Amino acid sequence: MKRFIFLLIVLACPFLMFAADAALAVPAVSAVAVAAPAAASNSGDISWMLISSALVLLMTPGLAFFYGGLVRRKNILGVLMQCFMAMAVISLQWVLFGYSLSFAPGNGFIGGLKYIGLNNVGMEPAPYAPNIPHQLFMIFQMMFAVITPALIIGAFAERMKFSAYIIFSLLWATLVYNPLCHWVWGGGWLQKLGVMDFAGGIVVHISAGFAALVTAIIIGKRRNHTDSPTPHNLPFTVLGAGLLWFGWFGFNAGSSLAANNVAISAFLSTNIAAAAAALTWAVIEWINMGKPTMLGTATGAVAGLATVTPASGFIGIWGAMAIGVSTSIICYLAVGMLKPKFKYDDTLDAFGVHGIGGLWGTLMTGLFASKLINSAGSNGLFFGNPHQFLVQCVGAFAAVGYTVAVTAVLYKLVDVFLGVRVDDKKEVLGLDVSEHNERAYTLIE
Repeated sequence: MKRFIFLLIVLACPFLMFAADAALAVPAVSAVAVAAPAAASNSGDISWMLISSALVLLMTPGLAFFYGGLVRRKNILGVLMQCFMAMAVISLQWVLFGYSLSFAPGNGFIGGLKYIGLNNVGMEPAPYAPNIPHQLFMIFQMMFAVITPALIIGAFAERMKFSAYIIFSLLWATLVYNPLCHWVWGGGWLQKLGVMDFAGGIVVHISAGFAALVTAIIIGKRRNHTDSPTPHNLPFTVLGAGLLWFGWFGFNAGSSLAANNVAISAFLSTNIAAAAAALTWAVIEWINMGKPTMLGTATGAVAGLATVTPASGFIGIWGAMAIGVSTSIICYLAVGMLKPKFKYDDTLDAFGVHGIGGLWGTLMTGLFASKLINSAGSNGLFFGNPHQFLVQCVGAFAAVGYTVAVTAVLYKLVDVFLGVRVDDKKEVLGLDVSEHNERAYTLIE
């Protein structure tokens, strides 16, 4: 009965959000006023955005391989299943009500239900991108919504019940991701404040990274935990990192929402930051340990990609290099010193890479942004506008505070009704068998 009541509450979430929206609603103005023709007709932009949407979707299977190669062999299918289930569950959540809560006119905190079930979302020009159909804009944003909860998996890998994961992800997407998306991109209070987040430093990486920290602390350490676990299949991890790097061009360059000069600049900045971060991480290991590692180089590349995300459409190559180099130093310290000092078991360093990287990148946007790169943005501190750095600080730390508080409440709520962690016997056996009754490998070496 307790579980049944809980599931009813989960299903009622969008309607509870609607009640809050009705109570707080103030007139909202779309970011772009459009006297809409029958359909957007820029075929070049449409083609680019379809390709970008597919590239961003590819990142979730890439993440599955990146994470899957790092866990013990008895848990790889559990990680792959969690990532693929995010593609299923969050896609449905997005079209039913997630997109509406994120982008429909509402108030400063949350969108309304004008677009629920994709009502009023057709082939007319999109409110935020009149050069492409509204439905295409929705599809592109859906891929961001899919991968964000999947990033959190890295913090609690090898010890969460699959049923609890599904419910937690659904609630988290509704009550954390959708509001933050509205704050920054959907006409919410951070957008009106002037916060710049080109492709998701706040919306994706700060939210997922700090949610990862909360879940890692509350769920506790793995059984037989070691600070330096050996990846069971490092080639899988490298394959995943390569797919992430490839897909990230759609993630960042696609966020221009057009095939234009800003997309070119974001594409270049993304690659430069990833390259600089990968090289820097390898050099740090070379100095500290005598040899660079493949795992460290791949981790550095992903850290650079995550960190440049909010800045990618606003910076030039020198800003991208500075972000890439500094990111590897900051994230290396977070992974190698901060985690051991405070003894939390962030299994696959979701917080150390995405949380710290997203925070650093959001702040760096306030330093390196230039209107010479993107006239629709603002200059940062290094280009004569110190106010923008202060605005970025407000946006970043507001997102941190909200994410931490709501994630902790949601975790506890799911734990009360379903229980989040598998028991000791199932954890020792491995989630592949205990949660899914299958094995990735039939031969035992």
